[in-house]
Amino acid sequence: MSHYFENDLNLKSEIREINYKYESSFFIFYSDNGVFSKKNIDYGSKLLLESYLKEEEENKKVLDLGCGYGFIGIVISIVKKSNVDLIDINKRAVHLTNRNIKRYKEFNGKAFISDAYENITDKYDTIITNPPIRVGKEKLLEIINGSFEHLNKNGSLYFVIRKDQGALSIKKGLEETKKVELISKSKGYFVFKIKKV
Repeated sequence: MSHYFENDLNLKSEIREINYKYESSFFIFYSDNGVFSKKNIDYGSKLLLESYLKEEEENKKVLDLGCGYGFIGIVISIVKKSNVDLIDINKRAVHLTNRNIKRYKEFNGKAFISDAYENITDKYDTIITNPPIRVGKEKLLEIINGSFEHLNKNGSLYFVIRKDQGALSIKKGLEETKKVELISKSKGYFVFKIKKV
């Protein structure tokens, strides 16, 4: 079985549409086989996004890392009038994100392929990610710890992890060197924020 963070060129395309509403804003996204949460919006991603929208102000420069079909980054750009870069290692995900971006004239930013921070040259006010837990704890910590090189001073990293995927032990490990804030939790998902000082 191929994972959604791998590029499987033999995977048959099966485009579908997914709806999402936030307050008075209504969104439609194209999804496809071979991307994360292809049939509906993942609960952890939704909790992460909505926690961010309640916490943060408008006009930020944001990086959506592991963007999938672009759900988090596109909504942030439009609802929070922010400039958002969306990145994913999966070519199909980035292709879908670019298709979804074209639906929204208000969107500000760009989508491109990057393995974590490999192709990142800018600095951001916020990095937001629902990290691919299946890649292992080492890669997860690389994503979390690597974020601070790409955040502006006082910038923040937001991420979501499920309790049964080690959320609390990861938090405890990070707290040895960083101040980790629990922003919200629901149905076994934990949304954390770490501020760069």
